[in-house]
Amino acid sequence: MSIFGFARKAIMEDSIQREAGYEYVEQGEGPVIMLLHGLFGALSNFKDVLNHFSDKYKVVIPLMPIYELPVINTNVKNLSKFVSDFIEFKGYKEVHLLGNSLGGHVALVYANSHPEKVKSLTLTGSSGLYENAMGSTFPKRGNKDFVRTKVAETFFDPENATDDLVDECFDIVNDKGKVVRVLSLAKSAIRHNMSKDLPNMDLPVCLVWGKNDTITPPEVAEEFEELLPNAELFWIEKCGHAPMMERPQQFNDIVSTWLAKHFG
Repeated sequence: MSIFGFARKAIMEDSIQREAGYEYVEQGEGPVIMLLHGLFGALSNFKDVLNHFSDKYKVVIPLMPIYELPVINTNVKNLSKFVSDFIEFKGYKEVHLLGNSLGGHVALVYANSHPEKVKSLTLTGSSGLYENAMGSTFPKRGNKDFVRTKVAETFFDPENATDDLVDECFDIVNDKGKVVRVLSLAKSAIRHNMSKDLPNMDLPVCLVWGKNDTITPPEVAEEFEELLPNAELFWIEKCGHAPMMERPQQFNDIVSTWLAKHFG
């Protein structure tokens, strides 16, 4: 299981809309860009993406029910079903999907099942082929130093592993119900390998990868580019597993230019 897709507590709390059991942020008007967070993630992981794109797009960030599903249903396939149900509830005809880590994996599963609904994919540090796992080294309850080390490994610059970030992840790994679901999702992500599906997915795909990603390392991005028929790969130097957090300006510039090239 990898530590990825972190939360930043309460940054966007005032922006969250709640209806019909869904929690989400929706800002701007235009074509829909839907952002999908990772396993330890939250809406605020994409705050810089939201602010950048909401002048030209309708940017939507649903909070995925990672800790709310029954354990037996906590898997990639059911998170994809959640995305499908949410898109139908909102009445979006087509969406651009952008996912980090597990969120990228969920986007791939959804796009593979609903190609008519997805205009493009942007994947950054996505699982779906391979991710570096903790395995038996999942942090013991109370071991904050271990959690701090794993959070720091997510970034090129360990200074990004702030005390608030470490505290949030520490709280998660000390909640038995959340830990069980995290492990269930991590195992599901490993089992649900997409290598056989990718060659049949011919939609435009933008791959944005941290050159120093140790969780889904550079060879994963290269394999995505090789297997996807219509993919372009962009590197960000001195960047780890969450480019939209660690190098937001460069990340936004890459995605903006790519979207303009393909969709005007």
